[in-house]
Amino acid sequence: MPAALAERPESTLGPHLKGLRTRPMPEQLDFALIRRLHEVMDTRATETELRTLKEQAEAWALTVSAQIQASERRIRRLTTNPASSLAQIAGELRRVENLRPQLNEVRSLLTDLENRARELRTEWLLSQATSAKAASRRAVDRPR
Repeated sequence: MPAALAERPESTLGPHLKGLRTRPMPEQLDFALIRRLHEVMDTRATETELRTLKEQAEAWALTVSAQIQASERRIRRLTTNPASSLAQIAGELRRVENLRPQLNEVRSLLTDLENRARELRTEWLLSQATSAKAASRRAVDRPR
């Protein structure tokens, strides 16, 4: 929905838009979150850090997805109403067009994060197995 329309009080909107609540567009995907997701791909991270990043990225994905779904519902409502203007429909289409790449990016980063977490867990498990094996050999080789 165009910014001018979104800022108007609901009472000044046409009857076909009564009850339509507009939500502000989210800022572009949180740059700090993106930066941290990219950093964790190249460095070691704790399980807690990985879990926290995953939760933040999933929350962002859910938020953006819900906003896309809300816009798609508004588009359907607007297109079924002959009194709706093309500008209103175009505004919602632009909103979806702006949100979709953000959703795709966060989903891609989530996939990368899950792969990285799996790699780090595998490395940790291998190091634990190796150190346990070495410790058991030392115990066997020690004179009593």
